[in-house]
Amino acid sequence: MTEGKRQRQVAGVILEEMNDIFRRLGLNMLNGGMVSISDVKVTPDLLEARIYLSFFKVADAKAAMKKIDSKSWEIKKELTERIKHQMRRMPVLQFYMDDTLEHVDKMEELFKQIKTPKAPEDNDA
Repeated sequence: MTEGKRQRQVAGVILEEMNDIFRRLGLNMLNGGMVSISDVKVTPDLLEARIYLSFFKVADAKAAMKKIDSKSWEIKKELTERIKHQMRRMPVLQFYMDDTLEHVDKMEELFKQIKTPKAPEDNDA
C-alpha cells in the first residue's frame, strides 16, 4: 500500500522535530557513537509513528535503545509541544532499530569474499 500525501507530510514534520529534540536532549551521541533518525513512518490513521534509529559506532546499541525508551515520555512531551497546532492528536511513538547499515556491511564483506580468489587446494591422490 502506498503512503499518502498527509502521511508523508506528518512523517516529515516529526522527523525534522525529532532530530532537533535528539540534539537538544543529547541523545544523538550515545556510548561513544552517533544516533540518527533514519526514517519515520506514520500509519494511515496518523495515530502511530514508527521512528527508525540508526546507530553508528555505538558500543552497545541495545543499551542505547533502552536509554532512548526511558526518555520516550520526555521526547513525546516536547514533540507534542512543538507540533500541537499542526495535529489534532499526537501519534504514539514507537522506536525501532534500523539495522540497514549492518546489512550493508555484511553484504560488502560477502562480496569481498567472493571477489578474492581462493588458493588452489593440493590433492595428493
